[in-house]
Amino acid sequence: MYELAILVAVVVALMAAATAVAGPVGRALWLVEYALLCGSVVAILFVMGFVCAEVVMRYAFNSPIPGHLEGAELLMPIIVFLALSYTQATRGHVGMDLVLDALSPAARRYATMATLLVSILVCAILAYFSGKNALQLWAYDDVTMTPPYFKTWPAAAAIPLGYGLVSLRMFVQVLHLFDPERFPANEPDTHSGPAVE
Repeated sequence: MYELAILVAVVVALMAAATAVAGPVGRALWLVEYALLCGSVVAILFVMGFVCAEVVMRYAFNSPIPGHLEGAELLMPIIVFLALSYTQATRGHVGMDLVLDALSPAARRYATMATLLVSILVCAILAYFSGKNALQLWAYDDVTMTPPYFKTWPAAAAIPLGYGLVSLRMFVQVLHLFDPERFPANEPDTHSGPAVE
């Protein structure tokens, strides 16, 4: 519990610091999100080719690729978590907005800010503890159970990276909702989600 209280205090301090430099942080965040999205797309294409090659090798040549299952599994967190913050920036996550749609624009704005703040805290906690896990896997030099013994820490490291960036993106969105003139959105204008005024 003590560790969690310290984490909450650190998150609040980081949010205060990010407020002072929100403009440059938002612009840099957008560039990082786009670069990580490209990495996620490359990983998807690699997994598609890898799985196709495995099927061909297994059924056409009776010579399966060693570690095909573990390799594909280790790439899944990388695919998902590298694109997490970009998806939040483009409002691509599935949301339940039945109650929000019934609210007035001002109430919707405050409710969205409140849910984003709670989400920031949850994602920051998940980023911290998954980061501890990734660091432990790296320290132990953990590998998969079967040859060719892939290292597991890169897949684990994608999780805190994704959660950390999505926390930062949500904070930029909170600042924009709080004062749109002072804090620009720093996200694409082509989103199909509901507008929050």
